[in-house]
Amino acid sequence: MNKWLFKHIDNTGLVLFRVIFGFLITVEAFGAIATGWVRRTLVEPEFTFNFIGFDFLQPLPGPGMYYYFALMGVFGVMVTLGYKYRYSMAAYALMWTCVYLMQKTSYNNHYYLMMLLCWIMVFLPAHRWFSLDAKQNTDLRSPSMPRWVLWFLILQVWIVYTYASVAKWYPDWLNASVPALFMKGKSDYWLIGGLLQENWVHWSIAYVGILFDLLIVPLMLWKRTRLLGFIISIFFHLFNSFVFQIGIFPYMSIAFALFFFSPEILQKRFLPKKTPYTKGEIIVPKHKKLLIGVLSVYFMVQMALPLRHWFFKDDVLWTEEGHRLSWRMMLRSKSGSLSVWTVDKETGKRVRYPHHTLLSKKQLRAVQSKPDLLWQLAQRIEQKEAAAGRDVEVYMDARIRVNGGAYFALIEPTVDLAAEKWYHFKHHDWILPSPKNYMEREYDKKSSDK
Repeated sequence: MNKWLFKHIDNTGLVLFRVIFGFLITVEAFGAIATGWVRRTLVEPEFTFNFIGFDFLQPLPGPGMYYYFALMGVFGVMVTLGYKYRYSMAAYALMWTCVYLMQKTSYNNHYYLMMLLCWIMVFLPAHRWFSLDAKQNTDLRSPSMPRWVLWFLILQVWIVYTYASVAKWYPDWLNASVPALFMKGKSDYWLIGGLLQENWVHWSIAYVGILFDLLIVPLMLWKRTRLLGFIISIFFHLFNSFVFQIGIFPYMSIAFALFFFSPEILQKRFLPKKTPYTKGEIIVPKHKKLLIGVLSVYFMVQMALPLRHWFFKDDVLWTEEGHRLSWRMMLRSKSGSLSVWTVDKETGKRVRYPHHTLLSKKQLRAVQSKPDLLWQLAQRIEQKEAAAGRDVEVYMDARIRVNGGAYFALIEPTVDLAAEKWYHFKHHDWILPSPKNYMEREYDKKSSDK
């Protein structure tokens, strides 16, 4: 075990990844300002839907979030250059984690992966070559790293892709109806808009998506298929970048290839002055047991989180319970409608509440189909009414459709959501059964009556 984990190997792939990753997170920070993401997500809304339990994380007032992201961009530049690397990477990781936890309206798995990678990179020796730190401190300079570093990153990527593939193994994806729905909104794309409406394209997206996610890491690990896997990866991720416009994620995914190609190839292409490391020293750290323990716990958590939805009642596609942090990417299309009423506890007066006045357009689209956001909105309304001297109950009629199907009620409209508690690891009974489960229950009920 010691010989395998702690044998030193060439660090060219990690060093190059640091440079690219630093550049990409810099683009993410400054790009969020330039594209209006900061304004739409954090500045314009009256409040944000933070991860439940992190209410203390709120956007800075006024132009504060613009300065916040600009500072993140500066730290990204420092990571790229390898200057004060540990501090700059840790500062970016902390700031991005706060952004991630303070809002869910723009949630996607790519932001989650970026958060994990930021923290992972804090602890990896990615600044020991081709960095200002190594230039200024020759004692820090090293052409090698322990083998566990390489496999830590490969396993993290493998988990992401594998779970992303398995999550697609359900009827609406396997019959290509979900890709067809996604492509409807792309019909006006220049040059390929019409092509994206073709039936064969929808089937290709469905099954290439499954097979790519399932096989890309094995293809890259095997030397004979590595180049083929890399070419497929470039095409796949550039297609996603153009069609789905998902920011830096496709380019970060392409950069993962650096961990699979040999140091000799990477040095020849990118760092010709670096001499390949071949000593193969085995350096066992004093804190070996702690390191192995931390890595083991980390991967157990990473393996367990995507499985937790199986322990919730009903279908995760309907309830959303266990959806986040699970690599369930680009899986379904949801739309909905929402009506909100408040009942004054003192007078009993029931009135329609103008909830749309509290929300941005983006928030309104998101809240209609997600039970946790509906619950948070109810809490917000109750607090707002309490501040005005009214003690109210909050009722909601939310109806959604999944993957273009019929509309069904999502939550129980007779339950005062403002009085309900939130449970992170328990099903909420005010979420109504999914259409499939409802029909099965009705059938079982009729059968028992007979």
